[in-house]
Amino acid sequence: MGASSRLRTYQFLPLWKEAGYEVTLSPFFNDAYLNAVYAHRKPNILNVVGCYFRRLGVLLTAFRYELIWIEKEAFPFLPSYAEWILEKSGKGYVVDYDDAVFHNYDQSPNWLVRTWMGDKIDWVMRHSRMVFAGNTYLQDRAILAGAKSVTLLPTVIQPTRYRKKAHAQDSKPVTIGWIGSPTTLKYLLKLKPLFKRLAEKFEIEVLIVNAEPAKPVDFDFPTKWISWSEAGEVEAILMMDIGIMPLPDNKWERGKCAYKLIQYMACGLPVVASPVGMNVEVVSHGKNGFLARDRKEWEYYLGELIQDSSLRKQLGDEGFELVQQRYTISRNFEVMKEAVRKLLG
Repeated sequence: MGASSRLRTYQFLPLWKEAGYEVTLSPFFNDAYLNAVYAHRKPNILNVVGCYFRRLGVLLTAFRYELIWIEKEAFPFLPSYAEWILEKSGKGYVVDYDDAVFHNYDQSPNWLVRTWMGDKIDWVMRHSRMVFAGNTYLQDRAILAGAKSVTLLPTVIQPTRYRKKAHAQDSKPVTIGWIGSPTTLKYLLKLKPLFKRLAEKFEIEVLIVNAEPAKPVDFDFPTKWISWSEAGEVEAILMMDIGIMPLPDNKWERGKCAYKLIQYMACGLPVVASPVGMNVEVVSHGKNGFLARDRKEWEYYLGELIQDSSLRKQLGDEGFELVQQRYTISRNFEVMKEAVRKLLG
């Protein structure tokens, strides 16, 4: 399943059940589609068409439920007919966003998409009963679109899955780590010249945790490649000494929910990140990590952390406490449960 569904829906199922709610899930795309996308293969067109017809069948049975909760949109790259029907029927819906999917339409290179569907997500937000937004960039867009009610709901971790790293003094090599999907690997690759310079000055290793089936590029500095799995991701993060999240300052990236940073901090790692979107809300510069605006700052702050294990521990401890206070599944669930209680009256 996709990361959005896994982190913002599926991991809450035990809590909903424990609270006495019955939840029926109906993912849009199946694993065959997602596997093709992650492997950079063209998805089977018949499989994709089948996903749309399956969703249509779900829509026809949706009226038996007390609350309809949509992740992003009912039908990707089709007009908002489904949401219109739900609204006009009086049933309504709530909608959840952890990415700036509205830019798939209003920033599309295809002028037909921009012209005919540029305001699709704004319409979906405006006519929903409530919008759940993963960060303030998405929240602000929902408010601007005229949404009736907007609730800020960051993407969070289950703390029992994570544990705090014990930072060994003067451990070598120092491991700089990155975790992400094949679609976000491009952000890391822009730092290749930086890693080469750091490797010439310090004993480092770059650890990449990614769902790519094979190492796609060659590196001229020490590198370790681990294939991502849900079961193994925490152990992989614990192999790191520093966690990084580079991002370009573009519209799509401003909608990112800084989940990598939250994962690193949940393991007690110090972080270095680009000051883009939610990154600036999670990272308190100099307290739990550093915000690097350009390659010069990236090199400086990573160098500081590479050379100082006590600084790594100090910043990692602060990040760990932040996650425990603000970014846990139990905290989010209370917000979600209260919102649902109000919606159901």
